[in-house]
Amino acid sequence: MSRRREGLRIGASRQAPAPRCAPPRRNGPDTPRLARPRICVCLAATDHGAALKRGFGSSSGRSPREHDRPSARSRAGAGVALWSEWFDRPAQVALVEAIRAVAAQAPFFTPLMPRTGKPFSVRMTNCGPLGWVSDRDGYRYQPAHPDGAPWPPIPAALLEAWRALADCPVEPDACLVNYYGAGAKMGLHQDRDEETFAAPILSIQLGDEAVFRIGGPDRRDKTRSFRLRSGDALIFGGPARLAFHGVDRVVAGSSTLLPKGGRINLTLRRVRPF
Repeated sequence: MSRRREGLRIGASRQAPAPRCAPPRRNGPDTPRLARPRICVCLAATDHGAALKRGFGSSSGRSPREHDRPSARSRAGAGVALWSEWFDRPAQVALVEAIRAVAAQAPFFTPLMPRTGKPFSVRMTNCGPLGWVSDRDGYRYQPAHPDGAPWPPIPAALLEAWRALADCPVEPDACLVNYYGAGAKMGLHQDRDEETFAAPILSIQLGDEAVFRIGGPDRRDKTRSFRLRSGDALIFGGPARLAFHGVDRVVAGSSTLLPKGGRINLTLRRVRPF
């Protein structure tokens, strides 16, 4: 059987689900690896002119600094929410170690563009029951690393973040791990290789800041850009589930989390229907 057939694919006729606006559950005292969100920028799921909702909280005792966040964040689009430093510094350090353990079992590899075979500028691996791959056969999810070994489990801290933020009744079954080194970026694209769009995409940032760009479900829609910082949690679902998005650039040297610099992006997804 070809690798193309082994992967999971979607039908082009699937539509994004109706928006869900339930507020995220806060962390309790028994979840020390997660920091309470210092700043939340959450857009009501109506239209791109929706009113901004902000919630503040801090387990560190520091006051939220709203002026640290560019106003572009408040105009990112309906169905998009950002939690500033959801993972505090100790939690980020622990998460980097967890990702190193993942990479020891499933080494980073360079995905290729379908048909042309052009290499991506990012290197990647996966964890969870399914992992996303790209090569000359196309984009797909499959249960094993290109070397044939199964993907390692998703780290517990990431599952805790999903349960707290995703408002989804089931666990994610895939977590993409992308490493952005010097000069790496990601062009505008949609996440539509999943079999369901009923769950949101949860994106966790580690390391250097990234200039993130997001638009609408049509490539011609107007886009907004803003910076994502280490520890931030970004979620998009409902009307934004199929929004075009990408990374314009990584701001080298903006974080000291990774000894050799660069950025790790972790995206948790639900691939299979539920």
